[in-house]
Amino acid sequence: MSTVDQRRERASAGVPLRDEDVWRDGFARPRVFLQPIAAPSALGLAGFSVATLMVSLIQAGWLGHWSDMGVVGLFAMTFGGIAQFAAGMWSYKARDVVATVAHGMWGAFWIAFGLLQIFILTGRLSAPVPGAPNYALGLWFFGLAYMTGIVATAATAENLGIAAVLWTLAVGSGLSSAGWFISGIGNGWLGAGGVLFIISAGLAAYMVLAMSLLAMTKRTILPLGHYKKEANVPGRQPLEAIELGWAEPGVKQGQ
Repeated sequence: MSTVDQRRERASAGVPLRDEDVWRDGFARPRVFLQPIAAPSALGLAGFSVATLMVSLIQAGWLGHWSDMGVVGLFAMTFGGIAQFAAGMWSYKARDVVATVAHGMWGAFWIAFGLLQIFILTGRLSAPVPGAPNYALGLWFFGLAYMTGIVATAATAENLGIAAVLWTLAVGSGLSSAGWFISGIGNGWLGAGGVLFIISAGLAAYMVLAMSLLAMTKRTILPLGHYKKEANVPGRQPLEAIELGWAEPGVKQGQ
């Protein structure tokens, strides 16, 4: 058995590396220390789905009234805002650029949205007037539209499930931006944006379910939209732990 094989055998058996294993030819051998984490997007998509669904039902005119935004906004700020923003930071740890930007951006939006409702409830800011344009909110959704479109384009290269969530979200933001610029509450563009948001929230809920089932069973139960066929066939086991015999268990890049 070679020296390298002996070192690997000792490492696999949990025997600590000796100095001669760590040092070779006067240079330190690299060690790998990784921390496996759950998929942060499960939490991020959950917070996004619930917050978006509640607000978009009102925006589309399907349920509730605009006066309900004050109460809805507080929950959107905590679950859709704080929780999703935290998921974005954990996505950074998972080295997932798209999830980091998407969850960080929309988490920040829902925090700002909740604060806006607090300011309106306390009389520090006036509520949007029906039939009147609101350029400030139009600018909010304009920024969300083009940045969400950017990450949606990137997501399309890897995962059609996440891309579907982001594309409907980007289009809904664009329609909402147009609606606020034109005439605000009661505008058809704003209502259409609300419908797209509802669709995006539903797609996000599906992805949360698919990701949760995959995490619990280690098998594909519902297709996740990956381009690899084996990742979308029910019953397949697409995830395999990446292990280094001389180090610690590793994690794959992304989620």
